Amino acid sequence: MLCCSCTLFTPRISFTCSHVKVLGITGDKVMLGFATSKGYWKDSCLQYFVRNVGERKAPEINRGYYARVKGVNLLLDAFLEKTEGHCQVINLGAGLDTTFWRLKDENLLPRKFFEVDFPTVVARKIHSIKTKPPLSKPIIDVHATDSLLLESHVLDSDRYCILGADLRDISSLDEKLKKFQLDPELPTLLFSECVLVYMTPSQSSNLVHWAAETFHTAMFINYEQVNMSDRFGQVMIENLQRRQCTLAGVEVCQSLDSQKERFLKTGWEHANALDMMTVYGVLPQDDVAR
Repeated sequence: MLCCSCTLFTPRISFTCSHVKVLGITGDKVMLGFATSKGYWKDSCLQYFVRNVGERKAPEINRGYYARVKGVNLLLDAFLEKTEGHCQVINLGAGLDTTFWRLKDENLLPRKFFEVDFPTVVARKIHSIKTKPPLSKPIIDVHATDSLLLESHVLDSDRYCILGADLRDISSLDEKLKKFQLDPELPTLLFSECVLVYMTPSQSSNLVHWAAETFHTAMFINYEQVNMSDRFGQVMIENLQRRQCTLAGVEVCQSLDSQKERFLKTGWEHANALDMMTVYGVLPQDDVAR
């Protein structure tokens, strides 16, 4: 088994959140919408999920989102190019993410692209896909067989699948994914963005362990907070607690080393972690200057 984990972390991001992260995903996409509206990167499909681009944000915040999006995309695209598309991708806690449509536009689709989130979030996303042709047409364009499953909490086609599931229930998650042709033998990239922190350390470790044990060849990209024990991190935690939101997995977010340990202790052979200042420094500098 060849497994590696590449983690991207930042100590300087705040998120709107709720108990089941539904509001957190929506609020996050609104903030991303403002950055895309100002040209930090292109996302032609986000407008169909988020109507309001949100209030004006400081350039530092927009650059932070730019580094997040570009950093994850660079790693994802490198994996797809290395495998020449003979792979599968699983977006854990996908929310209203638009990566599938970007990959379709850029002719970088894997064999199959999976998205998993809570049923409430999935139902909202499926409704948008059903009612907006710019979202549904790309899925149909790469669907060759006669049957396309479309239900309130599941959409399954040849190349794209979104399903409602609780990431804390590993047996149910595994069963649902395999029902829709998840292939443990294919090289697999899993990614999550500010998802594991909402789970207890034991729950997130179970998920990461499942990924390491299930796939013959795999890579896991995790974007999450770090340095949460410093004063800034403590203020963030206190502010969230006042809004009755607890980051159940915050103890794993103490340092880059603690983040790497989560993977190394659960079956991953290699793990690397970078803070976002480092990531920002290695992005294509002509694009950064723009």
